[in-house]
Amino acid sequence: MTDTIDGAALLDEVEAFHLRFNIFPTEHAYVAVTLWDAHAHLIDALDGTARIAFLSPEPGSGKSRALEIIETLTPRSATTVNASANALFRLVAADAGTPTLLFDEIDTVFGPKAGGNEEVRGFLNSGYRRGAKSLRCVGEGSEQRAGWFDSFCAVAMAGLGSLPDTILTRSVIIRMRKKAPNEKCEPYRRRIHEKQGHILRDQLADWTDTIHDQIADAWPEMPEGVTDRPADVWEPLLAVADAAGGHWPERARTACVALIKAASEGDQASLGVKLLTDLRDRVFCGVDRMPTAAILEVLLQLDDAPWADLSEDGQSSKPLTARALSRLLSQYVRPDNTPIKPRGIRVGSTTPKGYYAEDLSDAWARYCPLTPGKSATSATSATPQVSEGESVADTPSESRHMFAETDTRQLRIVG
Repeated sequence: MTDTIDGAALLDEVEAFHLRFNIFPTEHAYVAVTLWDAHAHLIDALDGTARIAFLSPEPGSGKSRALEIIETLTPRSATTVNASANALFRLVAADAGTPTLLFDEIDTVFGPKAGGNEEVRGFLNSGYRRGAKSLRCVGEGSEQRAGWFDSFCAVAMAGLGSLPDTILTRSVIIRMRKKAPNEKCEPYRRRIHEKQGHILRDQLADWTDTIHDQIADAWPEMPEGVTDRPADVWEPLLAVADAAGGHWPERARTACVALIKAASEGDQASLGVKLLTDLRDRVFCGVDRMPTAAILEVLLQLDDAPWADLSEDGQSSKPLTARALSRLLSQYVRPDNTPIKPRGIRVGSTTPKGYYAEDLSDAWARYCPLTPGKSATSATSATPQVSEGESVADTPSESRHMFAETDTRQLRIVG
């Protein structure tokens, strides 16, 4: 009887199946992938689905093998290497039922040599929520008419490098690595092992049938600090873990926190957010205003930042300029909802252009990650508020912080 299936024990078996053939970077990855396999069977009960992305910097890291194992465990799995948006929409709309889409070599769609692929990106962006549809023309010639196509389905992806931010933020990210010499796994032989995976797939189907209504009504408790988009991603996985019981609710929440943290630490923030964060944590450091020249002096000295060797629009690299600084910051707004722009700053008898912390404060609060144990205005490195003729790098940190309470005339104007 299906109602006697032990969900926790079944998930243990699914995890063990992955352990035979996949070398994932952490235990948390096995937990997430196992829950993802099960959630694909519950797509009709869910309002949202988590994408899962296996990414690596080099080939031969086990990404495609991960998709192969998932293929044996999920319902109506369909593997593709390259597909048009129209084909994807029609696959989801087919009478056979909602597919589990496995997208291998996703870097050929979004990589630096792939060119634009906005329609596929739109499909992947929209399809993580139930009810997502796209308008397409159907029919031939003068008989064409507009038609709506669903895009809601479970999607697993594998590729080199990274993915567009709009897709990464909708995904559980597994950073794959080449096997170390001491890491061994069982060779996967489709003729033998696919049947074993299908047995587990069918058991997952039987079990998830019994918890369908429970999942549809579930509101799983999120770990502290998990909100917004990460909460949307993990909600269906935590709901599955809670339905399984045993050690899975605890393991799922531990994996949730760990993988979100790893994703945020490895995340390539936009250039604008990097700039805002460096301005907050490494330039202003509590100072209320800074001339543009002084800001640039500090930014260009940061060895671990891109500002001294900035490539724009595929052109040759060059240092950040006042004009580029203004252009990047003008994307964001001040507390009064007007674009951030340079303003005059009184320094002695001159009024150079510069920026005020009060103009940046709203963008800092909205876009910059907080450093644990530090406020948004905590100082972490040099700020060029020194007496004339003195090098920024030589200024003691105590003197830099004193500037917040002193006259802006102490600033040295460069250039």
